Amino acid sequence: MAWSELAAFESSNLKSARYDVDTSTFEVTFKNGSTYQYFDIPQHVIDGFNSATSKGEFLAAKVKGHFRYSRI
Repeated sequence: MAWSELAAFESSNLKSARYDVDTSTFEVTFKNGSTYQYFDIPQHVIDGFNSATSKGEFLAAKVKGHFRYSRI
């Protein structure tokens, strides 16, 4: 995979996020140490995440429950 780290952000729940444009995989690491990969994420969703004021709220509203995922 060719991961691209997303711009640094402040969040009460999320530690970091990265995206692989080749596989459309969005990986999110939470401050509690758990990491999830979300699959088949279109670029416009990543753009929305990047511009969201609250990354956690965006993730909950636009990604969780809408895309396949796996905890790694």
